[in-house]
Amino acid sequence: MNTIEEKLWNYIDGTCTPAEQEAIARLIEEDALYKQKYTELLELNQEFADMDLDEPSMAFSYNVMEAIRAEQLAPLKSTINKKIILGIAAFFVLSILILLGITLSSIKISGNLFSGLDLKLPSNVKLPSASSIFNSTLMKSFFVFDVILALFLTDSYLRRKKAAKEA
Repeated sequence: MNTIEEKLWNYIDGTCTPAEQEAIARLIEEDALYKQKYTELLELNQEFADMDLDEPSMAFSYNVMEAIRAEQLAPLKSTINKKIILGIAAFFVLSILILLGITLSSIKISGNLFSGLDLKLPSNVKLPSASSIFNSTLMKSFFVFDVILALFLTDSYLRRKKAAKEA
C-alpha cells in the first residue's frame, strides 16, 4: 500500500489528527489523484460495510461444541511437575537432617550405654523453663486456634465423606 492510500484510509477511518484531516481534505479538493483514490476507497469501504458476515449454521456450532465436550481435558494436577515437588521435599528433609546432626554433635554423651546415660548440654545453651512457655497467653491462644482449625478440617472431611456416600 502506498502512502496516499494509507493517508486516505486513516482519513476515512478517522484515526488521524485534526491537522492531518485538514491537510488531507485540502489535498482531496485540490489534487485529482487524491480525489480519484478517495472516491475509490469510499466505494470499497461502503461495499465492506454492506457485506453480510456469514455465520455458521446451528448444527455446525452444536457439532463443534459436542466435539469439544467429548475431548478429555487434562486435570490441572497433572500439569504440576513432580520433580520440582520432590526437589523441594528433598531440600527440607536434608535441612532437617543437617540441623539434627548439628544438634546431636553438640551434645556430650558420657558413660556406658547400658548404664545410666549422662547427657550434658554445652554450657552456653540457656533453655527457657517449659512452665513459662506453656502458661503464657500466646501459647493458650495458639492451642485454641489449633483446636478450632482441627474442628473445621474434621467437619470438611466428614462432609466430603458423606457427599461421596450419597453420590
